Amino acid sequence: MIEKKQIAENERTVLVGVIQKDQNEQQVTEYLDELAFLAETAGAEAVKRFTQKLAHPDSKTFVGKGKLEEIKDYITGRDINLVIFDDELTGSQILNIEKALGVKTIDRSDLILDIFARRAKTAQAKTQVELAQYQYLLPRLKGMWKHLERQGGGIGTRGPGETEIETDRRIVKEKIALLRRRLSEIDKQSFTQRKDRGEFIRVALVGYTNVGKSTLMNILSKSEVFAENKLFATLDTTTRKVVFDTTPFLLSDTVGFIRKLPHHLVESFKSTLDEVREADILLHVVDLSHPQYEDQFNVVNKTLQELKVTEKPMITIFNKLDQYEKNVFDEWLEPEVKTQILEEVRERWENITLGNCVFVSAIERRNLEGLRATILNKVRQLYRERYPYKTEFFGTFQTNEGE
Repeated sequence: MIEKKQIAENERTVLVGVIQKDQNEQQVTEYLDELAFLAETAGAEAVKRFTQKLAHPDSKTFVGKGKLEEIKDYITGRDINLVIFDDELTGSQILNIEKALGVKTIDRSDLILDIFARRAKTAQAKTQVELAQYQYLLPRLKGMWKHLERQGGGIGTRGPGETEIETDRRIVKEKIALLRRRLSEIDKQSFTQRKDRGEFIRVALVGYTNVGKSTLMNILSKSEVFAENKLFATLDTTTRKVVFDTTPFLLSDTVGFIRKLPHHLVESFKSTLDEVREADILLHVVDLSHPQYEDQFNVVNKTLQELKVTEKPMITIFNKLDQYEKNVFDEWLEPEVKTQILEEVRERWENITLGNCVFVSAIERRNLEGLRATILNKVRQLYRERYPYKTEFFGTFQTNEGE
């Protein structure tokens, strides 16, 4: 049986990216920056990067023969035992690359799955990750077993490798079916739990990974949700009952999105994403200090479009305002100029979000009262529309509208 590869702590790795015809060098550099952060999250250290411009990836080794030789020359004699490609590889490509380089090779999807496997704590998350791992493995079995097949064709060429492939394929398919049944049962339980929450308005935190959702969850709900400066710090959806000025609602923290998120991972985490689908209000958290925060904003919005939830009321929370100021402002800049720059950024995003945005620093607790007031007014507005008889939830909505 093929075993799923595990990334050991402190493994030294090189990263490989291909600049394809619809990409430019800057984009691929950004992707590799994120891949390096993913590697760090998994416990590996990225010591070198390789890129190559190709109209189409090589069908056998993804990169060209010359680039593969360059990578081999670099890792030979160095303490490097892992190569990570930024795009998905086939089973035969992985086999050919490992044969050429002599070290373990994985792709971006495999790396993300490894991180998810480490982060999964509940039975639901563990089952979701295991299902995604087997779905990733199934189409790669033949390529991975190629070294056991006999060369040539015709009579007598059915070697033990092919028998092993069929055996493994059957075992993996049975495992996938079993995990799907198990996940279906867990989903039913989760649906029942969500249904039992009554008529409370549901609010869900969404956003790119590592933008500060869990930190905001802790502050807004006064709870202790695990938060860390690493990608996918939390996988399991956490829901808390929150009360703002006598008005209760349910607040959920969901798994972060990312570029090139493996399709099978999205499929496996359907039940987690159901929290987003069933939410009444979405809080889209954006890391304003990130150099590519606009790209991340668009990635999340595209995912939300795929989930068909963009019609829901949404508040965009631009977090890490303190870090943004450190990154953008020169120490000699006049205070008036700083204020003007921030005002221009606010005005631009207020136009884009139709006024539904708030700028905060969760770490420095800046403008959290403004955020609470914005959320409270949205929640009370929905209560008034949906449950006009629940006047106890409206609080002082009319008098506090501008707080």
